[in-house]
Amino acid sequence: MALYKYMTFENLKNVLNGTIRFTQPSAFNDPFEMVPELYAPKNIGPSINCQFSVTAPRRESKSYKLPKGFKSERCNDIVARNIRQELDKSIGVLCLSENPSSFLMWAHYANSYEGAVVEFDDTHDFFFGKFPMEYRTNRPKLDISAYISNQEPVPISEFCTKPVDWKHEAEVRVVRSLSDCKDISAKDPRGCPIFVMDIPSECVTAVVIGERMCINDQRSIWKIIESRDISLHLEAISNWDYKFRREPIKILGMANPVISPRTAHIFSEEDGTLGEIARFQLNRKQLAFVNDIL
Repeated sequence: MALYKYMTFENLKNVLNGTIRFTQPSAFNDPFEMVPELYAPKNIGPSINCQFSVTAPRRESKSYKLPKGFKSERCNDIVARNIRQELDKSIGVLCLSENPSSFLMWAHYANSYEGAVVEFDDTHDFFFGKFPMEYRTNRPKLDISAYISNQEPVPISEFCTKPVDWKHEAEVRVVRSLSDCKDISAKDPRGCPIFVMDIPSECVTAVVIGERMCINDQRSIWKIIESRDISLHLEAISNWDYKFRREPIKILGMANPVISPRTAHIFSEEDGTLGEIARFQLNRKQLAFVNDIL
């Protein structure tokens, strides 16, 4: 099964050049990120010393989960916020998706269709420890005692729960220690330092460029992918219904690109046969449009 990431044009170039960001929890767009309600008995202060595992899966035992109707003045998100603040200093998260075609994610994460969707081979060792996001109607309530009394490190995956409003993202996560990442000495709009990891080129299997990506950017992505084992498509608006169609540009195993009236603009300035075919397709497209009008 493949995994996907919706991203801007600039981030696409970074990935194709071999780096990808691992983001601190507080930098995400969901303010509830990793802040469940934690029940902390009176003998536990607002700060706790808890060891976490970045690759361990959720435990089968649910002893740390409290009933939905549990109420106590000692159950709130104060301790969880403090934990997240500490996690910001030590972990980064790569957010991926099992959903290859989401209108909302194209708009939210791929710069309103000016970006792209990258397909990854999730069997690669780079994605070791991946886990699916848990979606819930109610905010989880957890007993912090079950964490600090356990001899084993707490799986980060157990803090990764989101409201069902996000379920369309079908999110899968990979968590890594920031000590294994590289600080590029830059900050994002929220002021969080940007950490990246080197991603092997063989992890990327396909790229789908957005309907609104400008022509020069489309051409630059073609030049990067042209000689690599990566397929390339354009997410083109269908002529009917609220649908897109994936126009092939590069198909693995084929020596030449696929030049259709919808993708010909990418090659229209090329010399030789590619350019001739592209210009022919564009003229054909314009004639067909005029004939339809007449």
